[in-house]
Amino acid sequence: MDTGSESGPGRRGRFFDDLAGMAGGAFSVMAGLRAEMEAMAKSQVETLVQRLELVRREELDAALEVARRAREESAALAERVAQLEAKLGKGETGKAETEPKPGPLPEQDIG
Repeated sequence: MDTGSESGPGRRGRFFDDLAGMAGGAFSVMAGLRAEMEAMAKSQVETLVQRLELVRREELDAALEVARRAREESAALAERVAQLEAKLGKGETGKAETEPKPGPLPEQDIG
């Protein structure tokens, strides 16, 4: 029996299908909007970083590693120089004790 009214189980199912379709469309629009907002925010942050001349963490870590290696090498070279100076100092004192000091030059004797 069709009374002419469009209410009934068929109409209610179509309404929920339409509502689900609109909700799905809204979610996809929101997801797209979110991705676009994230891209814009990232772009703005990168512009700010460049303007403030900030460095990335990876670049800072690399620079710190170079500085650490340079400090270690400098300390090793300073220790080596100290050892060589000590050896050179011992060699001169040992030389002075075993070898006689040179006498006056011949021109000085002629006087």
